[in-house]
Formats: sequence, structure tokens, C-alpha cells
Amino acid sequence: MTENGLTPSMERLLDALKRLPGIGEKSALRLAFFVLRADASYAASLAEALLGVKEQSRLCSVCFGLTEQDPCRVCRDPRRRADEICVVEEPADMIAFERAQEYRGRYHVLGGTLAPLEGVGPDQLRCGELVERARRGGVGEIILATNPTAEGEATALYLAQQLKPTGVRVTRIARGLPMGGDVEYTDVLTLTKSLEGRREM
Repeated sequence: MTENGLTPSMERLLDALKRLPGIGEKSALRLAFFVLRADASYAASLAEALLGVKEQSRLCSVCFGLTEQDPCRVCRDPRRRADEICVVEEPADMIAFERAQEYRGRYHVLGGTLAPLEGVGPDQLRCGELVERARRGGVGEIILATNPTAEGEATALYLAQQLKPTGVRVTRIARGLPMGGDVEYTDVLTLTKSLEGRREM
């Protein structure tokens, strides 16, 4: 037992849980005790799920969304509009749009936003791959659906400038999303209205 009354194995679990985003000391302790009280089968299935997601989930080689089969389900679906690409920051944003069940085009996941002070420039994102998709032809519209934050707006503006020479129509989702908000946590109706009210850039 350690000085704070925890066993070494509990300390290791706490340290691992505290590394998760949004999990502080108290939340980590509550989760650790939940796992401790649960059946051994639950702990085993949790461990198996954690290992499984690391071993089986990967990024789609086309849109960079999450998948276990490459290309992903959306990119393989012949019913999706191949001439329309919705650009989002992270795979979680793509999942949010899919839950809304209104968008029927394809996606492009950037992997973040421009943040020069943190050393994140266009080369650290998938901006070049997006421009290349536009240059290849067959794309009529690119919808910039980055979050309505300072970084998201800067990224959308940069992408609009880079895409202009391709001749592809570039639109931005409407301000149905609150400034400072995240696409991932936005309700279905707001996402739908944002898509309907998109504008030229």
C-alpha cells in the first residue's frame, strides 16, 4: 500500500485515467473504484475494448475518418454524393454529422486546426490532401465545417484561399453553431440548419 492508502495497482490505474481529457483526480478516483467494485468480467471486457480500438481502428486513406475497413463505409458507399466534400476538424465531428442523418456527401478530416503558436501549420494537417482531392476533378462543392472558434475560422479562411485556384465552389456552414462551440457536441437540428444555411466563401 502506498502512502495515500492506495495499492500500487490502483495508483497505476489512477495515473492512466488522469491522462484522459477532462478527467481530474476526483473523477479518476471515482472511475477506479467503480472498476474495482465491478465484476472481473467487466474489467476484462473494458481492457479488451481498449486494446481492440487501438488494434483495429485506423484512419481511412481517403477521408481520414475512423474505420476498421479501408476505405471507410462512407467513402465506399455509391449512394453518397462524391462531388460534395464536407471538411471537419476531427473524426468525432464527422460522427456528429452522420448522426444528424442529413448530409449525403463525402468527408475530409483535417486532424485539427491551424495553431501557429502551438506549432500546428498546414503541413501538420491534411490541407494538401484536400487541395489534391479538389484538383483531381469530380468535386463540385467543398463545405468548410470547422468549428466556429478563432482557430476554426482561420483554418476555413486558409483553406478557402488554397482551394480558390481549383475552381471548386467553397462554402462555409452557417452560424447556426455558437461561437466557441464544438461540432462534436452540437445537437442534430443545429447541425442541419448550419448545413442548410451554408454560404459562399
